Amino acid sequence: MSRIAIIGGHGKVALHLSRILSGEGHDVTSFIRNPEHVADVTDTGATAEVLDVENSTTAELAQALKGHDAVVWSAGAGGGSPDRTYAVDRDAAIRSMDAAVQAGVGRYVMVSYIGAAKDHGVPPEHPFFAYAESKAAADDYLRATDLDWTVLGPGALTDEPATGLIQTDPENPGIGTQTSRPNVALVTAAVLELPGTIRRTITFKDGAEDVVDALTQD
Repeated sequence: MSRIAIIGGHGKVALHLSRILSGEGHDVTSFIRNPEHVADVTDTGATAEVLDVENSTTAELAQALKGHDAVVWSAGAGGGSPDRTYAVDRDAAIRSMDAAVQAGVGRYVMVSYIGAAKDHGVPPEHPFFAYAESKAAADDYLRATDLDWTVLGPGALTDEPATGLIQTDPENPGIGTQTSRPNVALVTAAVLELPGTIRRTITFKDGAEDVVDALTQD
């Protein structure tokens, strides 16, 4: 059994993930911003802790993460103002990485998206620009740390049911790269158990190959 912290615990992917991990016998702490969401989180078997990551210091985050074996970042500003997007998806994410190092948490999994990169190609006037910039910066920062990191890049998220079947490294990632949120949760749970996924960026979409087989192929 591991102690796993999920940051952004009320998101749809996170709720699926906490249910999977709790069902596997792990001790899951889901950090959420809104106290009204506590019941939704505890229904998955996780422990809910209210923590405003946007306004928490690195030291406060480190204190919250202390004693955990792994951190999953599944938080996001959810659109809205560019300032808040930068504050959550870039700055708070980076603080959480520094906090994980301070707290002695070795494993860190970032839920990103398939097109995340500094050369993302999103024009500055596009509403998605701040998010694209934020995720690229956070992902790059994580890759430069000494953490045992994995960056996950699913395609466009849907609410289709879990199939447990994916395709990694899809060609033409801008075309038909839909990925169900339950499948993202299955992939996230799997990489936490697979040392071979450490220090890898894994892009994927819904496909025809078993999750574990897809993640462990040479």
